[in-house]
Amino acid sequence: MTSEADDTIAAIASPMTPAPRGIVRLSGHDCVDVLCRMDVLNKDEATGRRPFRSSKKLALGDPLGAIEVDVMVWPTQRSYTGQPSAELHLIGSAPLLQSSLDAAIRAGARAARPGEFTMRSFLAGRLDLTQAEAVLGVIEAEDRGTLDQALSQLAGNLSRPLQAARSTLLDLLADVEAGLDFVDEDIEFISDEALVQRLGELQSLLSQTRSQLSDRGGASPTIRVVLRGLPNAGKSRLLNMLSRTESAIVTDQAGTTRDLVTVESSWGGHSFQLIDTAGLESREESDPEAPISQEAQLQAAEAARGADVHIWCMDATLGDGFEWLKHPDAVLPDSKRSAELICVATKRDLVPAGWDGDSMQADLAVSSESGAGVESLIERLVAFAERRDAGETGSVIGTAARCQDSLAAAIDHLGQAVQWTEQSAGHELVAAEMRLAVEAIGEVTGQVYTDDILDRVFGRFCIGK
Repeated sequence: MTSEADDTIAAIASPMTPAPRGIVRLSGHDCVDVLCRMDVLNKDEATGRRPFRSSKKLALGDPLGAIEVDVMVWPTQRSYTGQPSAELHLIGSAPLLQSSLDAAIRAGARAARPGEFTMRSFLAGRLDLTQAEAVLGVIEAEDRGTLDQALSQLAGNLSRPLQAARSTLLDLLADVEAGLDFVDEDIEFISDEALVQRLGELQSLLSQTRSQLSDRGGASPTIRVVLRGLPNAGKSRLLNMLSRTESAIVTDQAGTTRDLVTVESSWGGHSFQLIDTAGLESREESDPEAPISQEAQLQAAEAARGADVHIWCMDATLGDGFEWLKHPDAVLPDSKRSAELICVATKRDLVPAGWDGDSMQADLAVSSESGAGVESLIERLVAFAERRDAGETGSVIGTAARCQDSLAAAIDHLGQAVQWTEQSAGHELVAAEMRLAVEAIGEVTGQVYTDDILDRVFGRFCIGK
């Protein structure tokens, strides 16, 4: 980053919804001076150190005249960018926003580059590099699951363990190098056995993190699909039809399924795990089968908690099952927020030709005898898989691609350090490998970076972020 990092930058941020408002965002050491030259702030207001807000008139000249703006100022380094910052909130009209931006530039600001606000936050130590990439994931999130994953990375679910690993490795390196300084005095700061054990633990942690990134960066893990519904709703027949097997026992007697029945299937290049569960029911304690039923319900609820897709089966011949959807705690107990619910009217072949599935609020009507509607259900599952893959990899694919080589290098250096220690090859060689591992981990979190890395990360951002 050049000396331009000290300049005040300005950019238009996306209009806010649902209100038709827009933002001109500014940041830099001369931010307050720029606002004063725009006549939306005076020096008396800018003397404090606390964030403040005021309403002013911003003169835009002919033909726009003066408009009302809300001025929000963070006068110290306690802002997103780690610099004095401000936002002008105004009507979300493109000409007014552009004219306001032009006024800021005439007052001494310059136009921001893509991602420059987040880059300044990174350079100020407010975010590490993985969190900066998560900001882009939040911006681009198109569904709740994608947003949750990006927010999780922004909160530090990836960087925290890596920061801890780097800190531990630095402590170990200090012990090893201290031993080198006192080698003539026969002082041992850490035994070889303890060093090998600690380095091995760090290797395992980095390998686990790298594996997680591999999954995020394009692997397609199996999607868990759980079939739920009332007893005798046609769940088992549907499982057999979807899997083209006879895995589930099918009878006309309600409550035949007690234990979970699991079948693996594949469609559209995606792997699915289909899980048939016991029908949702409650029995009186005096019922001799109550303990068995209760255990079956617990198994079904546990399967539902980890499912990616819930297929809720409703018997079309009875027209029941929909009312249970009004009780999500029973149907979807503690399920993933990103999970998909598909309501299916089963036994379509047993109802009259003029039957209207809309009355049951069903997404699809299927027949496990004729196969009608089953292909449509499979298409829904494949569409979900493709959305999930795009969502789960989209917000972090840059992190995964960028970090894979660095983490692999860190793991290799730690492995070599363990080998040198076990072979008593000399702590000078061990320390050298450990320093290289520290540097490789630093490339992931941003303690060590180059202009090329920053260009790869922030070049994907839009202006104003």
